[in-house]
Amino acid sequence: MASGAIFSSLRRRRSPTLEAFLAPVDLSDVALVQTLISVANEIVSCFSKRSFFFQRKNSRSLIRKVEVFQLLLEYLRDSQSGSSCLPPTAVLCLKELYLLLYRSKILLDYCAQSSKLWLLLQNHSISAHFHDLNQEISTIMDVFPVKDVLLSKDVREQVELLQKQSRRAKLFIDMKDDALRLRFFSFLDEFENGGIPDSAELGSFYVEKLQIVDAASCRTEIEGLEEQIVNHEGDIEPTISVLNGLVAMTRYCRFLLFGFEEDELGFERGSHKKPKRRLITQEIAETFLTVPKDFCCPISLDLMRDPVIISTGQTYDRSSISRWMEEGHTTCPKTGQMLAHTRLVPNRALRNLIVQWCTAHGVPLEPPEVTDAMGEAFPSACPSKAALEANRATATLLIQQLAGGSQAGKTVAAREIRLLAKTGKENRAFIAEAGAIPYLRNLLSSPNAVAQENSVTALLNLSIFDKNKSRIMDEEGCLGSIVDVLRFGHTTEAKENAAATLFSLSAVHDYKKIIAGEIGAVEALAGLLQEGTPRGKKDAVTALFNLSTHTENCVRMIEAGAVTALVGALGNEGVAEEAAGALALIVRQPIGAKAVVNEESAVAGLIGLMIRRPPRGKENVVAALLELCR
Repeated sequence: MASGAIFSSLRRRRSPTLEAFLAPVDLSDVALVQTLISVANEIVSCFSKRSFFFQRKNSRSLIRKVEVFQLLLEYLRDSQSGSSCLPPTAVLCLKELYLLLYRSKILLDYCAQSSKLWLLLQNHSISAHFHDLNQEISTIMDVFPVKDVLLSKDVREQVELLQKQSRRAKLFIDMKDDALRLRFFSFLDEFENGGIPDSAELGSFYVEKLQIVDAASCRTEIEGLEEQIVNHEGDIEPTISVLNGLVAMTRYCRFLLFGFEEDELGFERGSHKKPKRRLITQEIAETFLTVPKDFCCPISLDLMRDPVIISTGQTYDRSSISRWMEEGHTTCPKTGQMLAHTRLVPNRALRNLIVQWCTAHGVPLEPPEVTDAMGEAFPSACPSKAALEANRATATLLIQQLAGGSQAGKTVAAREIRLLAKTGKENRAFIAEAGAIPYLRNLLSSPNAVAQENSVTALLNLSIFDKNKSRIMDEEGCLGSIVDVLRFGHTTEAKENAAATLFSLSAVHDYKKIIAGEIGAVEALAGLLQEGTPRGKKDAVTALFNLSTHTENCVRMIEAGAVTALVGALGNEGVAEEAAGALALIVRQPIGAKAVVNEESAVAGLIGLMIRRPPRGKENVVAALLELCR
């Protein structure tokens, strides 16, 4: 890895002010020396007694060199030379030293604060960076005019010794550390070849060699690797694919080696506290709390990574709308209008806005599928086999815990399945294939609010994979339990995620009537649309829109109060367009048109919405008014 790349990473991680990287140009000799002393003192005081797990020899060597500079600078301050003018060459060297000391501080801080696994992976490149600093020290000491600066004998001896040591310094790579790095990759190779490493050997590596001794420290390591994935630069090894595999393997080891005890204690202390959100493991249900609604795909409810425009002018994520069309649909999912053609036009302006937002908020964004000049998609890169096999092994452990663990352990397992199901369709497939759905269904009725919320969100994430929709619908009592969470859930988030799950399941035409026929489902969605949070209203209106696309649901929608709720939503800018779309479908039937007209504010609401909306947002309103006129 290039030297500049690692410092880019270090600056991004610790973000010192810009002034830290600019040599002082207007300081007097005395002020310059005093400033350098402050920096050197800070390095020595912070790191001289710090225990470095990796890069021990390189770190100690660098600190000792800084101690020599500290001695030299303090002598310059206290001697006559500190109050008189230093030779111009000495001043230039001291300004270069200012930059070198700050870079040393950043590197030492990086080695002290970074995760052990990341330092292990970067063993060669970080060692090379220590060597680069040694070379710079050698250059400064060769140029520094020792003979022109009055120094005491002991200080001069220390400086001359530093000169000799710097000239002789060679690149040092700790072979014991490097052996650990190679062992780390060998475990990954076993997963890549379809096997599972021996649990005793994994325990020896993580616990004995790396001193990762409990679930909390293991989780910290996972989060450290995930942070590097988010901040990854193209010229940094290992690749994203390899890093994902290492994260998956370490997550497997967390449960294999440490079980669920530490997390159980956490849930006992605060069972209603939400799990800590990390950058990579942000599940769909949580994105609506922070992600602008225009950045989310109306079909998947997830942040769009490749937004495209269809013939009706609506924007969807490419993968979601492509799947919709592949299922044989010929209408726009949002408006119900017939598609004039199936060409997908990349919405590059929106994509740029999403990228800017993700960068500003530290949210990871998977790269879109590669497209050719005609906008046709080529398959995106698949996850590595190692990551898939490690995740599969983790899912097995989690499902075993769901089947026979303690209540707190089941809650943790549901949370981890919820997160694992967020990371890709392959994970969603094998989690369901391994039998997770029945156990998640059982947790939907749990008196534990966290368990209920985790289980319904896990089902939501699993339902994104089309084949899992049928697995959920075919599981006896599962739909009814999801509706019960929507109606009586312990938390607002659980109710909202239940509504989102119904929206996801209702993407299949045959399930629309079944969902609408479930006792209390439409009533609960209508109530959420009227009384819910902004995100809850969004979940409810999208689910009601999907149900409205089935002509046989019209009477049920009227009886359940959905029409009243949709008319009331016309005055809410956040859901008005979707509400108008649902009404446009309902009024296609005479009984539906009559029900809408009977709502006192319906026509006024539609006309007011038509006046307020931009041209592209008026299709649903015009369609509804046209049907009423007919």
